[in-house]
Amino acid sequence: MKYSPFLLLLFCFITRAQETNPAYADSIPTVIDSSYREDQFYFGLSFNFITDQPGFMDQNGFSAGLSGGFIRDIPFNKDRNFGMGVGLGLAFDSFGQNLFIGESENGETVFRNLSQDNIDYDTNRFHTFLVEAPIQFRWRTSTFSSYKFWRIYAGLKLGYIYHFRSVFKQDGNVVKQSDVPELNRFRLGTSFTFGYSTFNFQIYYGLNSFFENANVDGETLELSTIRVGLMFYIL
Repeated sequence: MKYSPFLLLLFCFITRAQETNPAYADSIPTVIDSSYREDQFYFGLSFNFITDQPGFMDQNGFSAGLSGGFIRDIPFNKDRNFGMGVGLGLAFDSFGQNLFIGESENGETVFRNLSQDNIDYDTNRFHTFLVEAPIQFRWRTSTFSSYKFWRIYAGLKLGYIYHFRSVFKQDGNVVKQSDVPELNRFRLGTSFTFGYSTFNFQIYYGLNSFFENANVDGETLELSTIRVGLMFYIL
């Protein structure tokens, strides 16, 4: 107990200091991170619609998409509520429709109107697997202390189809086609996202066609897509 006089003196000093400044407990400043960023993981679900399709073409079945990745936030102003985001992710899209994609005996791609030829089939759809890079201009009402805020993000999505697959199924016959020289693997589209907190509405509009130099019965295939759905952001 040889330190007791010292501890007693220290206790008296602290007590005296608190009496001199009643707001002592509230005088410790809160440290604010003025350089915070809204770096985010994202996950999206969408319904897919084919646009710029020829007159004979119809969608059927369920066409959907999944996407996910990470976005780096780059604030532009002191309040950090306006800036841009640059990200990288993966996406999968599926389209059910009546355009057959196969291959002839000499190795050329065959595009065929299934409805016109009255062909019975169970499934006909094509799938795309992409690497995507979203580039967004971002406005939000976020603060350092609040992770629930309104947001409006708009920009571009650059994509590359690293795998394509068309699948046709009927009784006793399955045709799968992955090698399509007419496929435009580079994708470009505009994106718009708005919402509050985790749940947000998203829309994507493709700016270029899936195929180049492809036609069916004299009609050029200039297919693109609109994706509409939900986007989830996780800090």
